[in-house]
Amino acid sequence: MMTLLGQRPLVQEAAALRGGADDPVAAARRTCDRIDAVDPQVHAFVPEPGRRARLLEAAGALAAAGPSDPARRPALYGVPVGIKDIVHVDGLPTRAGSALPPEALGGAQATVVDRLCAAGALIAGKTVTAEFAVTAPGPTRNPHDPAHTPGGSSSGSAAAVAAGMVPLAIGTQTVGSMIRPAAYCGVVGFKPTYGRIPVDGVIPNALSFDTLGCYATDVAGVVLAASVLLDGWREPPAGPARPVLGVPTGPYLERADGEALRAFAEQRELLRAAGHEVREVPVMDDFEQVVDELFAMNRYEVAQAHADWFARFGDRYREQTATAIRQGQAIRTADYTAARARRTAFRARLAADATAAGIDLWIAPAATGPAPRDLTTTGTSIMCLPWSNAGLPSLSLPAGHAADGLPLGLQLIGGHGADEALLDAAAGVERALRQVREP
Repeated sequence: MMTLLGQRPLVQEAAALRGGADDPVAAARRTCDRIDAVDPQVHAFVPEPGRRARLLEAAGALAAAGPSDPARRPALYGVPVGIKDIVHVDGLPTRAGSALPPEALGGAQATVVDRLCAAGALIAGKTVTAEFAVTAPGPTRNPHDPAHTPGGSSSGSAAAVAAGMVPLAIGTQTVGSMIRPAAYCGVVGFKPTYGRIPVDGVIPNALSFDTLGCYATDVAGVVLAASVLLDGWREPPAGPARPVLGVPTGPYLERADGEALRAFAEQRELLRAAGHEVREVPVMDDFEQVVDELFAMNRYEVAQAHADWFARFGDRYREQTATAIRQGQAIRTADYTAARARRTAFRARLAADATAAGIDLWIAPAATGPAPRDLTTTGTSIMCLPWSNAGLPSLSLPAGHAADGLPLGLQLIGGHGADEALLDAAAGVERALRQVREP
């Protein structure tokens, strides 16, 4: 039986395309062949009957237009990319995992897609999302075991990379929609600092949280994509050879299950053995209040984003999404405003805690445990919640497996705006874990 898992490292594939060892038409054909082979089981992509003809035509046009000099080819020349289906792409309908008419949801192509195309990328198609990137799951299955959820809401993008359909995919995170699917599917997922990638052309979930990000098989691939996508990208500064890592002890960390905590303890010891200093830092003793306030803000903003559509098409929404909107409609503006003020204080407090403890990065489980054996849920976002609340950049690294063989993830969280330093450090952590495991 053919495996549903696959590896298409972005850096190697992009280098081969730029250098002429590979060509866009071959990459497009390979992508379509892989989608045809495994997507009937994984359901990562939104069905598109004319995908092969469209993609081969686009690849042929790219190859014909040049440039013929490899040195002048852009960073993602000929690379096929999956795009979460809340992001507008010219020529492809946006359905957002919903039953609403696509013409009601249409809009101008997103800046993130413009940047991908300017870098030479080919749009492989739309990837499945939970309905409107809220909680109602789409049909996507986990390539490691189709009986398990891939996570959400960026389920299709994470699964598409894990299954080797594309080397790069775009997702979004409001609370945990990039990091959790990365952990469940065993890929690298990166959520930048809030605001580092413009979100115009993206159907909103909650505008003061929504953040575009990307998936690849390794940190190097994420760095390449980030250099194209992020506003104001800078080469990573020369940071400490081994950054000091902080473990956020207290009620937040206690939300992870026993298996995740055992794996996290092993990961900390591996990093210590590789020369990292790992410090335990008590934080967020008011975590329950942080959770309540985040979901109040989130639901309020969901209701605002869907005010017009829900009034017109409310009977077409799935129950989980409709419930979230109704919850948001019941939240008073004064309570929302107060929660936003407390979020500002929380961000400042978290930054002060990191400074006082002398840490460079936070580390934590990327999810409460492995992917649940339940296709009616996308899992819980609780391990991502405080970092999303603070707008901080975060990344999930594959970090071992649970007893049932499913992947687990280690979450790294950087300082506000310090995305480049986070990615540089993540590459070091990735190497350290690999070196320790492979004598």
